[in-house]
Amino acid sequence: MTIYNLGSINADHVYSVPHLPGPGETLAADSLNIGLGGKGTNQSVAAARAGSHVVHIGAVGADGAWARERIAGYGVNVDHVATVQGPTGHAIINVDAGGENAIVLLKGANFAFDPALVEAALAHAGVGDVLLLQNETAHQAEAARIARSKGVRVVYSAAPFSVEAVKAVLPHVDLLAMNEIEAAQLSEALGTTPEALEVPETLITQGAKGAVWRAASGERHVVASFSVTPKDTTAAGDTFAGYFAAACEQGLAVPEAMRLAAGAAALKVTRAGAADAIPTRAEVEAFIAAQE
Repeated sequence: MTIYNLGSINADHVYSVPHLPGPGETLAADSLNIGLGGKGTNQSVAAARAGSHVVHIGAVGADGAWARERIAGYGVNVDHVATVQGPTGHAIINVDAGGENAIVLLKGANFAFDPALVEAALAHAGVGDVLLLQNETAHQAEAARIARSKGVRVVYSAAPFSVEAVKAVLPHVDLLAMNEIEAAQLSEALGTTPEALEVPETLITQGAKGAVWRAASGERHVVASFSVTPKDTTAAGDTFAGYFAAACEQGLAVPEAMRLAAGAAALKVTRAGAADAIPTRAEVEAFIAAQE
């Protein structure tokens, strides 16, 4: 079985700052690190590090060969990562002393590839496979429609939040994932709670408060977060989503998959960076065992 991921690829410019800047404020950064990121990349790396076979679908610019190579280095298949005109997507990430962040994105190549790339990548997908999606690339709804028509499980992270994007993708989604802020935005925009939507499953991550999974049948599971001292919360939600999707694809029951994902996210936030800082399955299992 395979996890396909139509996902963004970004160069992350991470600035360590004493606090997140306010409107009109000029703030001196303490340091700068440039690394691999993008919600899609983060989820692909997380799923691969959790032990699943992952195929990434996306694009970089001519300046992004390094990103493609690094993704492949984490065990992700990049045969369907195209090189297009224009810049690779990038993010400007401010991280404060408490590990909280504020992010500005440039779409770049993530919105500059042909839909035929998606069709080709999913040509051999079928029942038992998974498609991950986030709101950082073009052709999300079309990819979800193609995948669903083949019996592929569609997991959509509604981030960055856009009600239009959610409405377009939702008819083809099996699992809708979001954090508590995105869930509140969705509730306000649609006038209903995520749990009331006609989607088989919802997953809401709540940072230090853990995560909640609900099924349309009424089944519900909650996982508490692990107590850690955060260094950088960037990619924590993506790490959770990628690990959770991989664990479920590998046959773990939802409670066990959530605990593994919570451990991965907790260990991630103790490290600076995004995709490059996502822990391996062995590291996560050792971390969870130590907590017990």
